[in-house]
Parts: sequence; C-alpha cells; structure tokens
Amino acid sequence: MSEAKDEFAIRVRDLVVGFGRQTVLDHLSLDVRRGEILGLVGASGGGKSVLMRTIIGLIPRRGGTIDVMGQPVDGAHDRSTAATWGILFQQGALFSSLTVRQNVQFPLRENLVLSQELMDEIAVAKLEMVGLRPQDGDKYPSELSGGMTKRVALARALALDPPILFLDEPTSGLDPIAAGDFDALIRTLQKTLGLTVFMVTHDLASLNTVCDRVAALADGKIVAIGPMRELLQSDHPWVRAYFHGKRSQMLQPQMR
Repeated sequence: MSEAKDEFAIRVRDLVVGFGRQTVLDHLSLDVRRGEILGLVGASGGGKSVLMRTIIGLIPRRGGTIDVMGQPVDGAHDRSTAATWGILFQQGALFSSLTVRQNVQFPLRENLVLSQELMDEIAVAKLEMVGLRPQDGDKYPSELSGGMTKRVALARALALDPPILFLDEPTSGLDPIAAGDFDALIRTLQKTLGLTVFMVTHDLASLNTVCDRVAALADGKIVAIGPMRELLQSDHPWVRAYFHGKRSQMLQPQMR
C-alpha cells in the first residue's frame, strides 16, 4: 500500500457519477503517476470535465473512491486535500471585478494569512513564472488577450505551489502559435516544479508533444491508456475513430 501511495498522485477506483437517471461515469478506474503529464480525451459530453470536477470534489459521486497524494478526497470543502492542487478552468474563470494581481492572490487570501507586501511579491513571481510582466498585474480580465487570460489563470492555479495541476482544455480558443507556446510553458513548468499534470484536452498536437501518457474515456470508462504510440494501436472503436479519423490524418506523421 505504501508503494502505491508513493507511486501515484491520483487513484480513482470504481467511480460512479450520474445526473438524474443518466450515468456519466460507470465504475471508472484510473491511476495518475506522480510527476507525469496525463492527457484525458473523450467525446464531447462524454464526461471528461465531469471526471476532473469529481476528483477535486466539485461534483458528488454515487460510488467509488478517490485518493489524492495518498489521502481520500471527501469533497470540495476538504481543505486538507484542496491545497494539494491548482486548477485552470477552460475559459480561465477569472474574476472580472478583480485585477490580474488580485486574481492571482485570491487563493492566498482564502487559504493563508499573509501580509499584503508578501502577497504582492508572490503575485509578481507567479506572473513572471508564466511569462507575464509585473505591470500586467494592474490590468483587468477585460483588457487581456486569450493567451494572457490563460497565463493569468495558470499563475493563479500555481499560487499555493501545489504538487498537482488540473488543466481543462488549456489551449481551447488559442491560435496554433499561442497554443504551442502554452504547451511549451506547461512542459517547462512541469519539469522545473516537478508537477503532476492532469490535462483534459481534445488538442491532438498537445497530446502528442506534451503528454507522457494519454487516457481515453468512452462509455463511462477508461478504455485505453498509455503513451501515444500505444493508443494509436488500440483496437477500441472510439479510440480508432478519434486518432485515425480524417481530422487527425494531417498529424499522423508527427504522432508517436
């Protein structure tokens, strides 16, 4: 048991999640290794974001267990586990009435007792970590480009120095150049900080260039998991359709 706790950052067993009569996740099991970038793919509406939000306690489960860093997750208000992760939601989810600096400082205010001076120093450090300037801290979300919004949201997710980073469609809405730059930033931060990254995405380029392993979600379960080269050889109908469909043909030569 101790070996498992040391090896895995996240362990999900027999997870059942549903809404009304609809079952979205049906006895799903998944392990995320410490220090890896795991990409999660699945059909639109197939439960990718539901799985992520259930792991962090935002959606209640009907059955199964979830352990994060060796500790059971009981809900979103369990501060003992909530402090172990940072989250970048799909559209950034910045507070529009707060400045960039105040957005980055929000987790600090909620979880710690720090002086304003120290929080300002931390905010500057986090903004620089994601490639933004200290003066960008005075801007409001409405003044940011899509790429800057993602970077501010990432800085906020890293504010408490969490060992686990959750990313929900991090390159969604970005042009190919900005998406590539963001992928490179994620990989650099993961290596520098030793992060475990759980990334929900449909971006084939991100899956190929950033992820150590990829998990495919279909029919409420993980139907394939492994390096990209293994998923390309999967016989599962949905996995084959996803990675060998017309829109993925152009990326086939670059895929492992």
